[in-house]
Amino acid sequence: MAETDLSQLHLADLHERAAEQGIEGFRRMRREDLIAALEPAEQESAAPEPDEIEAEGTIVAADQEPAVEVDAEGPREPDADEPTVEVSGILELTRQRFGFLRISGLHPDPEDVYVSASQVRRCEMRPGDEVAGPAREPRRDERHRALVHVDRVNGEEPVAEERPYFDDLPPTPPERRVPLDADSEDVLLRAIDLLAPLALGQRVLVRGAPGTGRQALLRGIAKAASGAQLRLLVLLIDESAEDAAAWREEMPDVEFGVATADMAPRDRLHVAELVLARARRLAEAGQDVVVVCDSLSGLAVAGGNADEVKRLFGSGRNLAGGGSLTVIGTALAEAPDEGEADRAVFTTESALVTLDASLAADGVQPALVARECRVTSEDQLREPDELAAVRKLRAELEDKEPTEAAQLLRERIEGSASNAELLERLA
Repeated sequence: MAETDLSQLHLADLHERAAEQGIEGFRRMRREDLIAALEPAEQESAAPEPDEIEAEGTIVAADQEPAVEVDAEGPREPDADEPTVEVSGILELTRQRFGFLRISGLHPDPEDVYVSASQVRRCEMRPGDEVAGPAREPRRDERHRALVHVDRVNGEEPVAEERPYFDDLPPTPPERRVPLDADSEDVLLRAIDLLAPLALGQRVLVRGAPGTGRQALLRGIAKAASGAQLRLLVLLIDESAEDAAAWREEMPDVEFGVATADMAPRDRLHVAELVLARARRLAEAGQDVVVVCDSLSGLAVAGGNADEVKRLFGSGRNLAGGGSLTVIGTALAEAPDEGEADRAVFTTESALVTLDASLAADGVQPALVARECRVTSEDQLREPDELAAVRKLRAELEDKEPTEAAQLLRERIEGSASNAELLERLA
């Protein structure tokens, strides 16, 4: 049955077909994605030669052609003269439900490995899973290596037990803080730790612009998260190749999704989707994950709207029973999205940091607007005495102009060895 026929079916009928075909997670799919998943399975039984399919819609790098790959119906041993090599990568799925293991990061690479739709169905794999197994070299008319069979999914036997779904896990208020004041001389990070403390499961919106110290702030937060033994993913959208290289050099052990400005908008979106899928898989497995996204504005431009921005930013939550996903995203002033990303997530954030370009241009540090930095449910993040001292500090800064408030805040920070000491003096 063609997709045009499937589109005429009632949703209940689509669900019935999906259940019969063993499509994993079909009840959580949007209607159009469910139809896309059903179409190849519907055609499979009618296809006279299922050995080879053309990978239409394959997620590939901008300079690659779509591949022709083998869609094995089961674990396949290579021919006797075919060598294999053990590989491990992060699974990205196409709309047709076959996929690729991203080998060198959360973005396409010529060394990526093809995974058949039947392997995905049989092992109940999800986008963002870490998959390992032997891969063979490309055969005639193939551009990618192909996975022979699946040995491990997220370090475990495939389909070892029922896995939870991220969206089914109840969210709870953030309550576990991540210290940002380990470096007593980092005035900006210490200021944020005072005015908008970071906690696991938050949605942190950073409003800024070029020249405000935005990237230095993000790298400082990323280092703090890494130092706290959190799982860190960095998503760079519309960044220059030089900025991406600087990030990699400074934090070589971090998982990166890099979508540079020279990539097609569709390819940039795919990178962002895979980063989010990877973060969700880790969080639903009980890990504490931090996603740093620079920038939400670039993501809105790539998508032509703010839908993916909302989905990424809205995924930040602390999960009942363990695990969390913290999202820290920047919205850029005067960006090509004309403020669409900022409008889409503003008021949904649980922490707000506002950087000020004019303060940065004048050399005033910390270059932030104190009265426009805030955090929700602060009483769950601080002890009563600490909370009273912070409120006293905010009252001192509230009525002052940004420059005067920033200078006063800097004096307080530089006059103390730690934020704890600073607040003790105010108590």
